[in-house]
Amino acid sequence: MDSSMSFRYPCELEEQISLRSGELLRIRPLRRGDEPPIRQLYGNLTPETRYLRFFSPMPLLPDSVVRLITCVDYRRKLALLAELDTADGVQVVALGSFAAIGQNTAEVAMVVADQWQRKGIGTVLASKMLLAAEARGFDRYVAHVLHGNAVIRRLLNDVALIVSTRTHHAASEMCFVRRRVEGS
Repeated sequence: MDSSMSFRYPCELEEQISLRSGELLRIRPLRRGDEPPIRQLYGNLTPETRYLRFFSPMPLLPDSVVRLITCVDYRRKLALLAELDTADGVQVVALGSFAAIGQNTAEVAMVVADQWQRKGIGTVLASKMLLAAEARGFDRYVAHVLHGNAVIRRLLNDVALIVSTRTHHAASEMCFVRRRVEGS
């Protein structure tokens, strides 16, 4: 099958995970056109978190960026959402994605809503995302990280082995492979 063609929705990536706090986190693949959850998540980010993830504190996420995130084919480009049931309904708390930039290399990005940070969500989502990418033939990854983003650097050290880092001005291009844990 041509790699530019869409693959079926990967139900096997849907999962419920119990967090340390006892909450049930649902992870699911983003669907093409799944724009409201992306806007909901973005609306819950502080300007600082927006800046760290998108390199800009834009008050609203432009339509073009929303389309770019939601245009997935489940093979060369995939995004995973993390959702929690709250008193106000389902809340999107994190987004992780990868997109092919080479035959076996993918660029990855992720963000966790501020009030849900430091609860293990980022580590769970990053691990699941890298496993999904690996199942699709990717074994090398690139992330663009602002110099001041110590949280993502710590997260990468938990789930990845950094192969190289190139820094230009305030941003680093970090190349890495998935950290192997016993049994994976």
